[in-house]
Amino acid sequence: MLDVILSYLPYALITTFTPGPNNLMSLYSVSSYGWRKGGRVILGIALGFTVVMVMVILFCHELAKYIPGLVGWLKYFGAAYILWLAWHIAVSVPSDSGNASAGFRNGLLLALSNVKVILYLITIFTAYVIPSGAELADMFIHRGLIIAVSAVSWCTWGAAGGMMQRFLSEHYRAFSIAMGIALLWCAANVVM
Repeated sequence: MLDVILSYLPYALITTFTPGPNNLMSLYSVSSYGWRKGGRVILGIALGFTVVMVMVILFCHELAKYIPGLVGWLKYFGAAYILWLAWHIAVSVPSDSGNASAGFRNGLLLALSNVKVILYLITIFTAYVIPSGAELADMFIHRGLIIAVSAVSWCTWGAAGGMMQRFLSEHYRAFSIAMGIALLWCAANVVM
């Protein structure tokens, strides 16, 4: 199991710590409203992320059980998604999430509808976890680690607040290119 974790951990860290809807909402909410009110958004994101993950785990498990040959091919889909994400991150420009408001419900709805999270989880489970022979119980063990990494990311973005926002606006291009290159490495590891 440790080998599997070490194989997807770079992808998980890069994907969860790069700018995305959940991270930008955490950053904006805590920097605008403080931890008391902004923290509710992060709790909503955490619940929505957990619900989406359970659904993805069950979907991937059933897919592997009834159409096992398809799972082997899904790693190529996962690698293609990582390549697309690498390109998207490398050429992206900062976005403004200034019209977001703080609230548990807003965080929950954001996480439930976040396509980046859905594809991220499908990629981890179909490209890394299931091909290792993981059973359903093993998949739920991986869930705990993935939630922990994600929670650290949301809290880091929230705590960084204005400081992270300032850093990214000054060094956004270099940061984006470095993250894109790191994701290219992750995509290569998926198909090898």
